[in-house]
Amino acid sequence: MKHTALVTGSSGGIGLEIAKIHAENGGDLILVARSTTKLKAIRENLESKYGVSVEILPKDLSIPDAAEEIYHDVSDRGIEVDFLMNCAGFGDYGYFHETNWEKEEMMINLNMLALTQLTKLFGRKMISRRYGHIMNVASTAAFFPGPLMSVYYATKHYVLAFTEGIANEWADFGVKVSALCPGPTATGFQVAAELEGSKLVKGRKLATPEEVARFGYRSLLDGRIVAVHGFTNKLLSVTFGLLPDAVTAKLVRNMQERSR
Repeated sequence: MKHTALVTGSSGGIGLEIAKIHAENGGDLILVARSTTKLKAIRENLESKYGVSVEILPKDLSIPDAAEEIYHDVSDRGIEVDFLMNCAGFGDYGYFHETNWEKEEMMINLNMLALTQLTKLFGRKMISRRYGHIMNVASTAAFFPGPLMSVYYATKHYVLAFTEGIANEWADFGVKVSALCPGPTATGFQVAAELEGSKLVKGRKLATPEEVARFGYRSLLDGRIVAVHGFTNKLLSVTFGLLPDAVTAKLVRNMQERSR
């Protein structure tokens, strides 16, 4: 039996790699991203290479009501979603009093509100069938305060806490829920967040989106609720968690300041 996965942020990065892995496994797809052109090209490639069915839904999830529109569109097509992969998200960099509020509002809408609404809408149907898988992409940022990226870190705190809570609730109904927590990854995220010059990423060999996606996909199937990719990231998430928040904030800020 083929399982259908709805993947947000599927035009690049971890989301695209998740879509490829699901197609490799013989699963059908619903791809959500902003670019119609990119989605059409990805659909053609995946259908040709893997012989799966791929639907595309060009949507900007930072716009209110987009999540509900996606749900109704999928329902109208008569498609049951077995895997929900909430991969869409972005960040921003700088002192909070200097950053752009409109960009931050879009970030909150995308990273938190759309993710939560999609999870509720599609999760309810999974519960009624007593089967389903949901992966929410959080970050190692979820474990720390994040000076110079305070709003982004806060959104990922939310994603992690939300995911852990519903994973406990929905285990009773046969639905697996997992938070994927990658560290810095070689995607377009750093450019979008204006983070290229920070010590956190400059000069470092970053994990590839495929490595992170394969780890996340396997972790979801295995029922791992919190999946931190990479030994160093696991170590930091545990070690920093033992320190007072004020100390952790200083350490994170030092890592995120731009190299000189």
